[in-house]
Amino acid sequence: MPRQPRIEYKGAIYHVMNRGDRREPIVLTDEDRDLFVRTLAQTCERCGWEVHAWCLMRNHFHLMVETPLGNLVTGMKWFLGAYTMRFNARHKLRGHLFAGRYKSLNVDESDPHYLRVVCDYVHLNPARARLVMRGDPLESYRWSSFGDYLKAPSRRPAWLRVDRVLGEHGIRRDDRAGRLELARRMELLRSENEEEAQYKEIRRGWRFGGEEFVARLLDRLEGKLGESQTHREREESMEARARRIITEELKKAGWNKHRLQKERKGHPQKVKTAQRLRQETTMSLKWIAETLSMGTWINVSNHLRPERTANAKNE
Repeated sequence: MPRQPRIEYKGAIYHVMNRGDRREPIVLTDEDRDLFVRTLAQTCERCGWEVHAWCLMRNHFHLMVETPLGNLVTGMKWFLGAYTMRFNARHKLRGHLFAGRYKSLNVDESDPHYLRVVCDYVHLNPARARLVMRGDPLESYRWSSFGDYLKAPSRRPAWLRVDRVLGEHGIRRDDRAGRLELARRMELLRSENEEEAQYKEIRRGWRFGGEEFVARLLDRLEGKLGESQTHREREESMEARARRIITEELKKAGWNKHRLQKERKGHPQKVKTAQRLRQETTMSLKWIAETLSMGTWINVSNHLRPERTANAKNE
């Protein structure tokens, strides 16, 4: 059976889920969990993602993500690859960490009801898995975004967006009273099964929304709308962003392209530019090495190690 194609477009919202290979753990310690969240934050910074909800379990994760640039595939490739490499390095392992293909459910971005239902589903996942003891509040599970929903805005990650879910819960103000009301509503949902039928659709389907939303997705599949970007267009968009960063860094340093080519491979200015490219784009080490005249991708990787980067900043 052919794989269901990914439907990407600017402003698309997805429920993404992936399990460990052979359902094995994807986190072993709290340090791994912190690493997972940091890698997610870096992905959001690189790709411009907005996260509406997330939940990390022992052998799988849930992610409710909005992609203003229409770049789910590019972002997930970097996210899963980066976390796998970091996890393997921490535990001196090799090979695959995640199952072959992540699941992505297209969620109707035009109606906040559908977004709210999926975010509630994500936040209730620890309770369904009985990882939250009876009598303990839902937010006692540390490794989901629900605890951040109950914090003041200044204490939340910049990449977590809560306004649409709060609004669909009928909470007009993001203040202490509003957050207490959200906690009350979620505890009520936790004790009921009124939306279980919709949850089945989330688990099994490829889209979640109204009839008009389904029609729009089918139009995109058939190529009738020109709004969505092709894979090549998305690659070119990210490359344009990378070249803009290089131009900015050259201007700051008072360099031109000729000097970029002539300076030594490990010059601190090149390392600084490479570091920014790795933080803000998904361009490969090979591309960075060739574009900045830094030799091989291995050389770039060596210079971007934390201790080498710190030394470069001090030179």
